[in-house]
Amino acid sequence: MKKHQKNLNSVDSQILEAISSRGRGIVFVPTDFLDLGNRQTVDIVLHRLVQKGTIRRLARGLYDFPEEHPIIGKLQPSPKKIAEALVGRDCTRIQPAGAYAANLLGLSEQIPAKIVFLTDGPSRMVKIGATTIQLRRTTLKNMAMAGRLSGLLVQALRELGKENITLERLEHLMKIVPLDQRRELLKDIRLVPEWMHSIFRKLAEGTA
Repeated sequence: MKKHQKNLNSVDSQILEAISSRGRGIVFVPTDFLDLGNRQTVDIVLHRLVQKGTIRRLARGLYDFPEEHPIIGKLQPSPKKIAEALVGRDCTRIQPAGAYAANLLGLSEQIPAKIVFLTDGPSRMVKIGATTIQLRRTTLKNMAMAGRLSGLLVQALRELGKENITLERLEHLMKIVPLDQRRELLKDIRLVPEWMHSIFRKLAEGTA
């Protein structure tokens, strides 16, 4: 029993060190620490750290080491950090989609209650407070531009629809996205829907 408790304490300190070294604001799952102990031991350690208030349980099997604001207290992690933790170490990619993609680019003020990320990994959904975060498995074609401005832009434009891509919105994009990044859009133009070609060119050339 003493030996078991000693081993548990050792894993406890190793996990705490691993969490602390990554800094506040990180989101993680138990499988992130399987190199330090078996699943049962990791679960016990994480439960103890939650009870101590060191870490926070966001949902089943999902935790964070919260950032703290001097006035409002513990802050919620970003949807992106949550999604990255959910895909874990599977080398899968994520791509913001729908209303969330439009919001990230400032093309919509709507903050959706359901935030969708496309992925080439397994589908998954988690509810944190009033927000639902969904990983939605999609085709390789839809993930071809994942992690790049072009991928985010395609998802945002698709959400808004062709008829809602106004001059004002194009000027907004040219204002917030540096020209050198907009020029990179042309490299992916063959991958985007045909109706977006002229939009990509206008943004890349800086002519709305």
